[in-house]
Amino acid sequence: MQIKNIIAGQQDFFNSNQTKDVDFRIGQLKKFKKILKENEDLLYQAIYEDFGKSEFETYVSELGLLYHEINSFLKNCKKWSQRKKVPTGFANFPAKSYLIPEPLGMTLVIGAWNYPYQLSLVPAITSLAAGNTVILKPSELPSKTSRAMAQIINTHFSSDYFHVVEGGAKETLELLEYRFDKLFFTGSIAVGKIIYQAAAKHLTPVTLELGGKSPTFVLPDTNITMTAKRIVWAKFLNSGQTCVAPDYILVDKTIEEKFLQALKDEIELQHKSTEKNIKENYLKIINTHNFDRLEKLIDRDKVYFGGKTNREERFIGPTLMHKISFEDPIMQDEIFGPILPIVSYTNLDDAIKLVKERPKPLACYVYSKNRKTIAKLLKEISFGGGAINDSLMHLSNSNLPFGGVGLSGFGNYHGKAGFDTFSHYKSILDKPFWLETSLKYAPYSKKKMAIIKWILD
Repeated sequence: MQIKNIIAGQQDFFNSNQTKDVDFRIGQLKKFKKILKENEDLLYQAIYEDFGKSEFETYVSELGLLYHEINSFLKNCKKWSQRKKVPTGFANFPAKSYLIPEPLGMTLVIGAWNYPYQLSLVPAITSLAAGNTVILKPSELPSKTSRAMAQIINTHFSSDYFHVVEGGAKETLELLEYRFDKLFFTGSIAVGKIIYQAAAKHLTPVTLELGGKSPTFVLPDTNITMTAKRIVWAKFLNSGQTCVAPDYILVDKTIEEKFLQALKDEIELQHKSTEKNIKENYLKIINTHNFDRLEKLIDRDKVYFGGKTNREERFIGPTLMHKISFEDPIMQDEIFGPILPIVSYTNLDDAIKLVKERPKPLACYVYSKNRKTIAKLLKEISFGGGAINDSLMHLSNSNLPFGGVGLSGFGNYHGKAGFDTFSHYKSILDKPFWLETSLKYAPYSKKKMAIIKWILD
């Protein structure tokens, strides 16, 4: 089906006002959840063929989050769709004021490859919940998951309402030639700039979920064992191919050796069979291009632990690098792989300064028991979102808006924040006829001026 025909169909369907019916939206969300449940085996098989990702990890990091978001919208969609009363003020007495949430219209969601189900379908579900139509363009890199999403969505939904367009850069660029009412992109900063420029031609509002080098501060008073446990899980989940993974560690010099040993012990505990049992608990790198890029970042003279690679299997084992400075190649760009550089510091203010000199990250994590120091870090460093004494898990709370700042992106989603992202709040002043003062009407006078100043000052 040609893209121009899909777009024309979605424009007509949105203009029919069917998607503005909240009961219609709820019915479609229930239908989609049922379809996902019925096709879980297909989804598991597809992502395993692309990444070697296990059913356990796929459910925890992909499908489980989809169901959680759908359930949140099923529970709250009617409430969030109601008009909201706001104060009117004495100047407009006896009127009332309210906001009417309305869908934006036809939306384009461009998904990312690293969590192909979650990062494509959560924003798509959110847009549908807000009452829009959706064209979904998943990443072509994990081709089996792209095919699976197209199969289950295009088979069960009308292209006038919800449709998957498969393909690569050619298809994406063709889509960007059209005017959408909202564009949502998850991916790299470089591609995000292209998306933003294309949207500017049509003045299309954009949400960009990008990335960056997300720091993790490990302070000397932390619980070293628990800190290592949580960081190892967060960093090597999805083989490090996570936009909010701890990209590098800033650890106080006084605990560096103990912390490195704790990280090593925890990797051996969590991933002791990784190379032999990749099917169960560890993913492949997405393709050989990314494998080669990552392998070049491993400075063998600075490997503290790990460093095992297998190009044929697209395997890079959990790797720790130490004696790292901000000038090293691995500190120049987001790693997006299972390599964790550890930078030691002796002065926290100096470490903060180094972070602030670089682009604002998507995430930041702090491990400490000192609430004063934690507050200092939260105040001084700008970042999208994060956690104290944990990593990644802020994404699991749909009450916390997820998004970046600066080069790590802009706009938020998850839960109510996502509903707002895909909605316009129409401002209404509602005034009766039975009372009207002469204050704002000519002829003007000093007395009227004095009364208006009294009201407004």
